[in-house]
Amino acid sequence: MMRLLKFFWWLCVTVFCGLLLSFSGAYLYLSPGLPSVESLRSIQLQIPLRVYSSDAKLIAEFGEMRRSPIRFADIPPDFITALLSAEDDNFANHYGVDLTSLMRAATQLLKSGQIQTGGSTITMQVAKNYFLTSERSFSRKISEILLALQIERELSKDEILELYVNKIYLGNRAYGIEAAAQVYYGKSIRDLSLAQMAMIAGLPKAPSRFNPLVNPTRSKERRDWILGRMYKLGKIDEARYQAALNEPIDASYHVPTPELNAPYVAEMARAEMVGRYGSEAYTEGFHVTTTVPSHLQEAANTAVRQGLISYDQRHGYRGPETRLPGMTRETWQLELAKQKSIGGLEPAIVTQVEKSGILVLTRSGQEETIAWDSMKWARPFLNTNSLGPRPQQPGDVVQIGDLIRVQRQQDGTLLFSQIPAAQSALVSLDPQNGAIRALVGGFSFEQSNYNRAAQAKRQPGSSFKPFIYSAALDRGYTAATLVNDAPIVFVDEYLDQVWRPKNDTNTFLGPIRLREALYRSRNLVSIRLLQAIGIEYALNYIEHFGFNKQELPRNFSLALGTANLTPLEIAGGWSAFANGGYKVQPYLVEQINSRNGDSLYIANPASVPHDTSVAPQVPIPQTVASATLSSPADPGSASSQPVVAERILDARTAYIMTSMLQDVIKRGTGRRALVMGRSDLAGKTGTTNESKDSWFSGYNADYLTTVWAGFDQPESLGRHEFGGTVALPIWMDYMSAALKDKPAHLPTEPEGLLTLRVDPLSGRAATPGTPNAYFELFKSEDSPPPMSELEPGSSIPGSPLPADDAAPIDLF
Repeated sequence: MMRLLKFFWWLCVTVFCGLLLSFSGAYLYLSPGLPSVESLRSIQLQIPLRVYSSDAKLIAEFGEMRRSPIRFADIPPDFITALLSAEDDNFANHYGVDLTSLMRAATQLLKSGQIQTGGSTITMQVAKNYFLTSERSFSRKISEILLALQIERELSKDEILELYVNKIYLGNRAYGIEAAAQVYYGKSIRDLSLAQMAMIAGLPKAPSRFNPLVNPTRSKERRDWILGRMYKLGKIDEARYQAALNEPIDASYHVPTPELNAPYVAEMARAEMVGRYGSEAYTEGFHVTTTVPSHLQEAANTAVRQGLISYDQRHGYRGPETRLPGMTRETWQLELAKQKSIGGLEPAIVTQVEKSGILVLTRSGQEETIAWDSMKWARPFLNTNSLGPRPQQPGDVVQIGDLIRVQRQQDGTLLFSQIPAAQSALVSLDPQNGAIRALVGGFSFEQSNYNRAAQAKRQPGSSFKPFIYSAALDRGYTAATLVNDAPIVFVDEYLDQVWRPKNDTNTFLGPIRLREALYRSRNLVSIRLLQAIGIEYALNYIEHFGFNKQELPRNFSLALGTANLTPLEIAGGWSAFANGGYKVQPYLVEQINSRNGDSLYIANPASVPHDTSVAPQVPIPQTVASATLSSPADPGSASSQPVVAERILDARTAYIMTSMLQDVIKRGTGRRALVMGRSDLAGKTGTTNESKDSWFSGYNADYLTTVWAGFDQPESLGRHEFGGTVALPIWMDYMSAALKDKPAHLPTEPEGLLTLRVDPLSGRAATPGTPNAYFELFKSEDSPPPMSELEPGSSIPGSPLPADDAAPIDLF
């Protein structure tokens, strides 16, 4: 017996020593490669990029991992209890390793021959999640144990728990308990019930298997087991236990809901952040504040959508998106579930047609009414210029089973509608510094991600003419100069081609003042101006507004706006008229903050100085950068000193141009804007050949806004559609909202201007008694003398200059 006892004794000692030697050897072998636990204090968890409006409304979130780190002090005690009950109820007592759990895991391995559980404590899971892989091997397990022991020596229990709850994956791209609470319940972990906390506490074991969205039954079983553990351990009383058990599984999928619908703005901000930081833009938790205030963006969204819908309905109904007759309600519901809302237009299926209107099935499963009055516009679309007969009853428009689009009003009623075929873009800038205040790149980002405001190069038509007129004013012309509005022919003797430009009305007015020619948008006057000042001079001059000279046509069609430019480029160039002659660069990102709230970048754009009363002559430089979205300096490099914008235009020229562009609205092609009842608006319409592009650019001293409308694949908008009928109404709706309750605000009149009475027949200073004389603005050095002071054969200030490089020309 003694020999047997001695044998067992020495056997135990041998086994113990063997284990001790093995563990010591493993420690000596593995410890040099173990990472420093101290790095856990400064480790950076992946946090998505978030983009906000200037008034702190969330626009978008970018990143694969949804994570919102939470401090230990903000974690509800009930959740900590639920988590420890499920994962590690001995957490407060062990030192990183629970021998009982390890022995249980080893026993299961010996019995089954397979790893059933890892016997890991929360500390060991922190070690694995932050430093190791998920590989199932003994060396990885030993490294996990060694790291857990180190972590317990250097970090407090609270710090360990905080690391754990912010790192763990909990399904549906949610990392950390705060993100999981938002994903499954749409609220903070602090606002969850006990049952909901227990549900989330059950996810770390198997996020897919116990996911309440995928498998609510197993999720409830896991939740109830955790509640039972909490009750058994005395953490909750019976009343709370029973109440939590009876609570249904009410989890549903919640994505971060943008507070402001500005997807084109968000995409531009995302692209700029990737350009600055590369792939880290998605993981470093950057907080980007844009220059866009929410109320202006919402006004722009509404204006573009309603403007396109109004245009679309003027051209008739193109029929249902598809027809699904003879199907069951359940089949219709399944079909509706596949559809998505486009630009606020919801899908619906016609279920009943009556004389007073129709009944439609919506995605909510409800049947709702559409009144006949909202369907009367739906004449059949034949082509862009032709419509079918007016419908007399709902049955003339739709049939049962038609998949249509409806527009929901604020009072909940539905209007009959369809997705517009045309597109539009809107850009609104602060002309004082180039800040983008609103931007819309199309009818719906869900329909098309293509940003027409910044990417679509289209011909601006007559909205480009102010740059030609401005060049002429700085070349000696005045607003009173008479130019002949008469036919003109250009012949290319080498190609045997003839170009006969014409006015849109095919009429000719003869000698006409520049001011009147601009507000009447006379094409032939613009061409004669360009011919007189010279193409090379004009190109150098226009380049100074931020346009790429190499992309502008080197022929007289330039005067008619045949250059291909984006709305953003047009808006950037027009800003000089609105701010008194300064070049500003459009920019979007106002500030970038780190995950900790530290400021990494604050925009410091070139801005118009406060004192703009001086009006020096401005030389025209030979080269100027392209007017695209600005790319500010590297993060943190912005100077705290204000940057003064470059003056590119004589302040007097800018002021006279504003006065002339005001007449476009008072008596020209922009007269529709008179209903806005404002005296401080200036602008210009633009329509290209066959009405393929519709434009309006306009401003006061507060906002400069450019609107384009047309088809993505250029085609006519219709023979009766122009800049004043398509783009201008959108501009008016937006600017009415933007300028609501704001006083009139125009650029300050600079020094060096004169107001003189002018003879309408000669364009020269009127003598007393001249009939129909009118007042006109002049630069002091360009004011015309009265006829009585002119000597025979002398030149007249402000008269046309000779052309520098005119093509062969015939006049008739």
